Amino acid sequence: MPNKKITKVQEILVKNLYTKGMTGREISIKLKLSLKQIYSALRRQQVPCKSLREQNKILFDKKPLSFRFKENLSVKERELLVAAIMLYYGEGAKTGVTVDFANSDGLTVKLFVKFLRKICRVDEKRLRFYLYCFSDQSAGKLIDYWSSQLKVEKRQFTKPYVRSTLNRGKRVMSHGVIHVRYSDKKLLAKLLSLCTNIISTL
Repeated sequence: MPNKKITKVQEILVKNLYTKGMTGREISIKLKLSLKQIYSALRRQQVPCKSLREQNKILFDKKPLSFRFKENLSVKERELLVAAIMLYYGEGAKTGVTVDFANSDGLTVKLFVKFLRKICRVDEKRLRFYLYCFSDQSAGKLIDYWSSQLKVEKRQFTKPYVRSTLNRGKRVMSHGVIHVRYSDKKLLAKLLSLCTNIISTL
């Protein structure tokens, strides 16, 4: 239960914690005070309240990483990083909160997944795969193929997108197109930053 009355010492502590980057809710939990007491104390001390956007950013920045990016790379690992980043620059999603790389070439997809595993050191269980194929192909067999090639469980594949062959044109995708997805905004930001940095040095 929150304290019935906030003390002067607690008021000063609320101000100090808030200005150092804690949110009202975090301070409420830490000091066992109600949110009303926290924000009343801030108003009395004329401390401007953070916007919802600012509070969300604080919480986002404090959120633990789901990956462990490897910084000290061997020559071979550096080559893998550059190759994967250039692939992502051309074929990857640039907006949203998810790393999403799409390709139909098995070797290319395997290289990018290797990068996620060896350099980004992602949480394997959070990897997801999304198949795009045509109606004259067996989605089940294609998922079996990609599962084997990428050494992942079939349960990591989301429901495939099966398109009619009516508007197929001359496109030939014997194994469909596979999307490699990893939902982590911080990893996406890291990859996009690497894209910018590497391109600017070339």
